Amino acid sequence: MASEKTYRRVLLKVSGEALAGSRGTGLDFGVLRTVCTAVGRCVRDGVQVGLVVGGGNFWRGAKNGGGKMERSRADHMGMLATVMNALALADVFSQVGVEAVVQTAITMERIAEPYTHREADRLLREGKVVIFACGTGSPYFSTDTGAVLRAAEIGADAILLAKNIDGVYSADPKTDPGAVRFAQIGYEEVLARRLGVMDLTATSMAMDNHIPVVVFPLADPENIYRAARGERVGTLVAEGLETAEG
Repeated sequence: MASEKTYRRVLLKVSGEALAGSRGTGLDFGVLRTVCTAVGRCVRDGVQVGLVVGGGNFWRGAKNGGGKMERSRADHMGMLATVMNALALADVFSQVGVEAVVQTAITMERIAEPYTHREADRLLREGKVVIFACGTGSPYFSTDTGAVLRAAEIGADAILLAKNIDGVYSADPKTDPGAVRFAQIGYEEVLARRLGVMDLTATSMAMDNHIPVVVFPLADPENIYRAARGERVGTLVAEGLETAEG
């Protein structure tokens, strides 16, 4: 049974790069299976899970297309990359016995359902995982912003941000050996210090809609289950929190 701390409904954001595993590009189906299995445990505990997936394992719009092609087209290519990841996840969910539906912000009815928040809400209440692809459906917005938008629309209690890093740091730990990891931090300080939790648009939107974000490493997929149950993993970002290291 779900514990008292368990969130009722969460929005899980998984980066495309994380789905590539150690390969760096493409798909590591071992990683996909562990992610889907962990999400399945959440669903069986009564947690409703919406999932936004990035596309960076195939194409990153502004980064890969920058200076070489028009930005809108590059971003649309990135949206298509998220659809490939979403379809792969849906297939693996089926393999592990979890019902999942792909909804896309850009209509492509032959391969996925068009996104509507009412239909997403109905599917979530039925215990199905809803995978949101194509980000916001508009260029110039990241999939982080898409994740916060979907979280607000479906009334998620929290955003679970699964990354290749174990939390929020004062600086990039890859380049700064003195970087400090936070156990919790307020949105205001994240914005003031321009910390790389999400892009600034996504962070401001999460703060404005009072949605806490849990940032944790996907290296251990069980962190998805722990975070959904309200256990302290990684870094908690929310309004009015005093900064605490750990």
